[in-house]
Amino acid sequence: MKYLTNISLKPIITFLILISCVLSFAQNLQEYKGEVLDKNTNKPLALADLTIANSNISTITNNAGEFSIKVPDNLAQNTVTISYLGYQKLEFSLSDFKDNTKFYLSQAPTVLAQIDLVRPTDAEALVKKTFDLKGDNYFTENVNMTGFYRETIKKRNRNASLSEAVVSINKVAYNSKKNDEITLIKARKSTDYARLDTIALKLQGGPFSSLYTDVIKYPAYIFNDNTMVNYNFKFGQNTQIDNRLVYVIHFEQKKNITSPMYNGKLYIDATTYALTSAVYNLNVENREAASKLFVRKKPKTATVYPTEASYRVNYRTKDGKWYFGYSNILLTFKINWDNRWFNSKYTLQSEMAITDWNMDDTKLSLKQSKKLRPNSILQNQASGFSDPNFWGEYNIIEPEKSIENAINKIDKQLKRG
Repeated sequence: MKYLTNISLKPIITFLILISCVLSFAQNLQEYKGEVLDKNTNKPLALADLTIANSNISTITNNAGEFSIKVPDNLAQNTVTISYLGYQKLEFSLSDFKDNTKFYLSQAPTVLAQIDLVRPTDAEALVKKTFDLKGDNYFTENVNMTGFYRETIKKRNRNASLSEAVVSINKVAYNSKKNDEITLIKARKSTDYARLDTIALKLQGGPFSSLYTDVIKYPAYIFNDNTMVNYNFKFGQNTQIDNRLVYVIHFEQKKNITSPMYNGKLYIDATTYALTSAVYNLNVENREAASKLFVRKKPKTATVYPTEASYRVNYRTKDGKWYFGYSNILLTFKINWDNRWFNSKYTLQSEMAITDWNMDDTKLSLKQSKKLRPNSILQNQASGFSDPNFWGEYNIIEPEKSIENAINKIDKQLKRG
């Protein structure tokens, strides 16, 4: 029997020239910086959500648990909520905020065993129900979102390329078959081509790749009527987020399926059956088949194959409706050269966080000249790195130390030039 496999996600290796485009804005804002840590272990909590009450402004912590968030003066008295899967939420007033404050989250109490008595018994049926209810649980109107996108490429453990952008997203209603649209607001990029062995290793699709991890909007990339039967589903231990019970469902491709498919975890709200988060990996054991899903162009003297392809998507909730909030993609590739003793290892990582959104129809018209295509390569504007106020009013994901070092190095190179 021939089994149908999934449609691959779109991040593809390619070798192209980059173009740039920049705009600038200004507004009276206050910037708040801090860290989010585990109260018991003092370890940083990466990807914790921070949202400003009575607004749609939000951000996330980086891998070191650090964050910065810019808030208009008229919201300076509002409350901030910090949320993290498996932890109790924390609320505090911006008026009480002290710069570089450390915020400690406590793990949520273990979900009582008797709660499992009311848990659904069929994990696969629950997953299907989650997708069937997307019209009830997710936005059914077009939403104009502002997102911050970062893309890094490392050779071995050294930065070879850094791209960042602020984008405007026309997030189409979840019950619509139309695809989302993206407009570039501003971007900057720098690449050390010498470190890339003269190869411009690049994620084709850029910010679109992040949107495609939204499995509720784009289920065909993982689960559809043809591929659902190729997975095994089972319940894991329950958890919590924002003091709400969350079911955890593990899924993996069946043993008799040889085509590359996914395995991972789905986190489903126990009350609404909405997907709150998903973490999953592509099975790359079949090197040749997995390579065909990613590699668009390559030198004839090179064999390229992925050794890891992992994805994450987080959703946020507002007024009873859920929406796409954050995405992370991590791809690792090996390149074997015909005329070299040693291979090359590259890690490509991209992430996008929604930092604001509104339903103002007048802001949904995207300028055609700035509109990105699904196969676009993120525009290049290396000169932007010399401007410390490059991002202006826009919220970004706080850079980690390795990225800060890369930016500082770029600044020095630009000043010498």
